[in-house]
Amino acid sequence: MNRDTALVVFSGGQDSTTCLFWAKREFKKVYALSFLYGQKHRQEVELAREIARKAGVEFEVMDVSFIGRLGHNSLTDAGMEMDREKPADSFPNTFVPGRNLFFLSIAAVYARERGINHIVTGVSQTDFSGYPDCRDAFIKSLNVTLNLAMDEQFVLHTPLMWIDKAETWALADELGVLELIRHETLTCYNGIPGDGCGHCPACTLRREGLEKYLASVKG
Repeated sequence: MNRDTALVVFSGGQDSTTCLFWAKREFKKVYALSFLYGQKHRQEVELAREIARKAGVEFEVMDVSFIGRLGHNSLTDAGMEMDREKPADSFPNTFVPGRNLFFLSIAAVYARERGINHIVTGVSQTDFSGYPDCRDAFIKSLNVTLNLAMDEQFVLHTPLMWIDKAETWALADELGVLELIRHETLTCYNGIPGDGCGHCPACTLRREGLEKYLASVKG
């Protein structure tokens, strides 16, 4: 197993950027792979490219627009109004069915072709917003499936799995990239970098986490 190299599934948002710099700390060489899946906030990919350049990691984008056409969701359908809150009996309509399943499966093939065993993703069960493909059980089961499917020894790393957004900001600060993540990433579902629109679910979670972290530092 190659223990020196990792591939990061990289969107250019807060979580994946934190994971990118975590991977740079943990591994000698890091690759970053982004996806165009029909998202309305596609500017995130260009920001990801620039962050990867600053981080000194190899970067590639794959067009997987079919993912956005497979399911009905507000991140790829401009005509659908975005859920601000998770419905009581369902997923929020910001859930893109199959997205992480496809991303990680494609990432594993990409990694295999380059002799990479370690794959890093920024999913979190603590702040998973009702998305089933952010749960630890899914990641563990997919890890087994990918290894069986390709007779490989992949390791899926999830540095943020058991921490909330405030703790994610704390990790970014520990890694020395809090300000970069604060001002140069795109988490907003409406496609506005930095602090974003301020009211979509992603912006709300990000802002509340930052406020909680900054308050803890001051306190």
